[in-house]
Amino acid sequence: MADPIRRLVQELARLPGIGEKTATRLAFHLIRGNPQQIRDLAQALLDATERIRLCSVCMNMTEVDPCAMCTDPRRDADTICVVATPSDLIAIDRGGHFRGRYHVLHGLLSPLEGIGPDDLRLAELVRRLGGSDTGGVREVIIATSPSVDGEATAMYIARTIKPLGIRVSRIATGLPVGGELEYSDQATIARALAGRATM
Repeated sequence: MADPIRRLVQELARLPGIGEKTATRLAFHLIRGNPQQIRDLAQALLDATERIRLCSVCMNMTEVDPCAMCTDPRRDADTICVVATPSDLIAIDRGGHFRGRYHVLHGLLSPLEGIGPDDLRLAELVRRLGGSDTGGVREVIIATSPSVDGEATAMYIARTIKPLGIRVSRIATGLPVGGELEYSDQATIARALAGRATM
């Protein structure tokens, strides 16, 4: 394989869920593709990495700060749904069953991988709940996946938030154990939110 192709395959294989075979197939597809489409793809990647940043309130990825969800007056400011990733936020919000605000952790606690509380956006959540800008938050819904890491993260968040006097609940287990939230269908997510339990 020519060196530029090999480098492209290596870079594509670094993406989550992309193995060497898929990366090779994608590389050859891109090379054979329309040059303008390739330039458009490259420009879209550059634009996204240069213009997207974290919302200073909810830690979601946004182009404007604070993000549209945090400034939307139609959203219920007294309920915050805590999710692991921006894609989990999209999965929940797409269903339209939750009209509160969000907080994105950007990961889950995972001692085996060396990911501790300081590696997540937990301090920002605690500051948000303990500060004068909470707007009277009454409930925090923890919507992490029902995996071992998701459960550990949920328990840690619950122990951290309970002393603040805010109700803490967990989405119900309508989701498969060991599954990922972003791959769940909308009916399952709706049932999980409706059947959440206080922790």
